[in-house]
Amino acid sequence: MFGLKEAEVAGLVRAVAGDDLDRAGIEERFARATWTGIAEPGDGAAWLLIAALGAPRALAGIVERWTVAEFLAALREGGVGNRNGAGIAAGMSEADLGQAIDRWQPRLNSGNALIALRQAARFGARLRIPSDEGWPEGLAGLDANAPLALWTRGTTEAYLSLGRSMALVGARAATGYGEHVTMEASAGLVDRGYSIVSGAAYGIDGMAHRAALASHGLTVAFLAGGVDRFYPSGHDALLGRIVEAGTVISELPCGSSPTRWRFLQRNRLIAAVSLATIVLEAGWRSGSLNTAGHAAQLGRPLGAVPGPVTSAASAGCHRLIREFNAVCVTNPDEMAELAPLAAAFHETPAIVRSDTEATRVLDALSTRAPRSSMDVASRSGLSSAATQAVLARLLLDDLVRETDRGWLKPGPPKEKPAKNAPAAGEQDRAAPS
Repeated sequence: MFGLKEAEVAGLVRAVAGDDLDRAGIEERFARATWTGIAEPGDGAAWLLIAALGAPRALAGIVERWTVAEFLAALREGGVGNRNGAGIAAGMSEADLGQAIDRWQPRLNSGNALIALRQAARFGARLRIPSDEGWPEGLAGLDANAPLALWTRGTTEAYLSLGRSMALVGARAATGYGEHVTMEASAGLVDRGYSIVSGAAYGIDGMAHRAALASHGLTVAFLAGGVDRFYPSGHDALLGRIVEAGTVISELPCGSSPTRWRFLQRNRLIAAVSLATIVLEAGWRSGSLNTAGHAAQLGRPLGAVPGPVTSAASAGCHRLIREFNAVCVTNPDEMAELAPLAAAFHETPAIVRSDTEATRVLDALSTRAPRSSMDVASRSGLSSAATQAVLARLLLDDLVRETDRGWLKPGPPKEKPAKNAPAAGEQDRAAPS
């Protein structure tokens, strides 16, 4: 298998991906595991090639040292499943593909791939690929910059909780004010049913994870290196606790070291998997603004916590509110309003769940901001005619609403407060911090 002993490859893949795999499943997972060590995170050329040819065939091409012409010819022959290989070939220049191959060839080392798998098995890491059940849906928004696979350590429950997660990010050099606000935000969101996503860095990230664990909630840390090499080293104990009660995730194989580029690419995953991103404290040039930028680019809700106007540590948050339309949030209730769980998990009738086009159109609609049919078509990836037809059907079923400004998806019904219930402020004061 790829020039390696099949029994050895199969044993290692089953150790990190499960025992119930046939030969095709083993090939797919081994190829994707190898690709995570060949291509840097966010390598669009690798993603396109794998999407069209499949991970095993794309890897075979690199192993057999295909020329650019041979790769393009393979793409034109036809893609895997519904992938348009010819279309990808037409959109990928020979120069770009040639440069990509030049990037990948120096890293092609079967020994490194086996070492990474052995290390993953030793640390109890899991390899997860896009076809697996529970793959985070939000990653689809990254298109060709989506990860080829994910390496995880921790509980399956925490991994599956990404669909109801909030990203809490901020400065490494956090002030006492920033850490206090983060502690209350993380604990409050956990109490409201969210899991907490962050990057395990010093400062705001670390406090977000600690408060979630202290509140007996679920938390997920995205790393810029392998899941066997905790970084920063000062957070070894914290990351160990996250592995026990939450999950750590990386798109890089075991043994990989973090780099500046990988930190920036890691941020796109934090923004993509979360329902919303909240920046709690950030300087004018804070790295957490990069995560906020990814969230805005993906169309995810973005919140920022204001600080004292005299504090340089909050200048980045004020900049997000002023220049990038971030929502000013000051407590867990306001943060939860960015992406209410009831809306995220609102049950859709079975007739819609089984209709792929209807599901895509509903996903493209907002409960608050009216969108034109052309905007919905663009977001859903359907033609204008198909979008209008689906909207008409959904309108008849009372699943969408048309206004003068565009189309809306109705939100979940609001619950009436119980009699003698304490006011919102009293609830916040009574909630554990």
